[in-house]
Amino acid sequence: VQLQASGGGLVQPGGSLRLSCAASGFTLENYAIGWFRSAPGKMRERVSCIGPGVDSKYYPDSVKGRFTISRDNAKNTVYLQMSSLSVEDTAVYFCATATSLANCIYERMDQWGKGTLVTVSS
Repeated sequence: VQLQASGGGLVQPGGSLRLSCAASGFTLENYAIGWFRSAPGKMRERVSCIGPGVDSKYYPDSVKGRFTISRDNAKNTVYLQMSSLSVEDTAVYFCATATSLANCIYERMDQWGKGTLVTVSS
């Protein structure tokens, strides 16, 4: 059972990246999936969640309109499309599972993947 985030890298301000959260050994469709980020000197932040099945979604104001979470059940993968990136988005991004959208908060997440570093810099 494994969860792996990927797709990070270096991007210029205003640019875009798509992160992937892939699972092996279990089916992501059955879980809510959350993306979180952690940066030095900043509070850990939940940046998006998607519910199981019905695809209800959550975004905080800091990323609303810029980030889009989606699923590809055939690929057992959840994506986080990020656009209009700024230096404030620089962080390590993690994905994790939860039993429901309501439980998609840090303290209630179950399975975590290794993070992927996003650096926004000119």
